[in-house]
Amino acid sequence: MVYPGALKKLVEVLCRFPGIGPKTAQRLAFFLLGRSREEVVAIARAMVEAKDKLTFCEECGSLAEVDSCAYCGDPKRDQKLLCVVQEPRDVLVLEQTGKYRGLYHVLHGALSPLDGIGPEELKLDQLVKRIEKIDVEEVIIATNPNVEGDATAGYLSRLFNPLSVRVTRIAFGLPVGGDIEYADELTLSRALDGRREM
Repeated sequence: MVYPGALKKLVEVLCRFPGIGPKTAQRLAFFLLGRSREEVVAIARAMVEAKDKLTFCEECGSLAEVDSCAYCGDPKRDQKLLCVVQEPRDVLVLEQTGKYRGLYHVLHGALSPLDGIGPEELKLDQLVKRIEKIDVEEVIIATNPNVEGDATAGYLSRLFNPLSVRVTRIAFGLPVGGDIEYADELTLSRALDGRREM
């Protein structure tokens, strides 16, 4: 199919989004073309504003608009409970369950030697120091139930062993090979309730 140049460029840019193939990109492009200029500008501004204003919490690595996120700064959260997740989006998904009221630590990835991601890239030494500093009693490992997530969970369990901290992993109510961000709230709630000792 021959697109006008500007439409072709828009479709190519939209294809860069995860999970967006050429057909969906084309559908989104036509959706945007059907909106008013003001609506499209508002969408573009929201994207640029998010990119400019959002950063990562210096303490836990979650999304924040200032140095500290809403979770680390909340005195009502259980300071003895720390949930380790792979990505910032996993924090948002777990929060939607309403079941978890502890702190978070975001790894920003998972161990994957083939991709050159080792313990140093995940800054695991900082995580250990944080656990010791805030005197955590339980660490919940909520990595994805896939090869990389399982390898990361096993490594973390061995890493935390000398710290005399209880280490649990969320239960596998999640599909193997899937990502936490795609799980529904009930499945995640059950996974949190059914976590087990490692």
